[in-house]
Amino acid sequence: MIIQSLIGGSIIGIAVSLLLLLNGKVLGVSGILGELFNHPLSKNYWRLFFVLGLLISPLIYSIFHPIPLIEISSNKLLIIVGGLLVGFGSRLGSGCTSGHGVCGLARLSVRSFIATMTFIFFGFVTVFVIQKVLI
Repeated sequence: MIIQSLIGGSIIGIAVSLLLLLNGKVLGVSGILGELFNHPLSKNYWRLFFVLGLLISPLIYSIFHPIPLIEISSNKLLIIVGGLLVGFGSRLGSGCTSGHGVCGLARLSVRSFIATMTFIFFGFVTVFVIQKVLI
């Protein structure tokens, strides 16, 4: 498992570096997805291929390894509301964990450090509230 994590992290690091060096863009999934719908497709091929890669890669992975079974035992409405809140928060915070946590911290951005610490803090608060207060 450690080797897989090392390889996966290295691939992410290489991809992030190549996107920045070759395209001048910071990899942030929420920004890439949001901009895909805001501009003509003629200028967004790389964004389209990126999103398609995110959707297709689990299928490619499943050819070589079985995909682990994931069981979601929460309320489906709560999951949908949570997803919408995450999307809203990533737009409000001008980026998501991939943009701030991976790229911004690597560039030593103070703004990204604050955003990442905010994500982590509210993640802890959310888990605490759900596990200790609501249940």
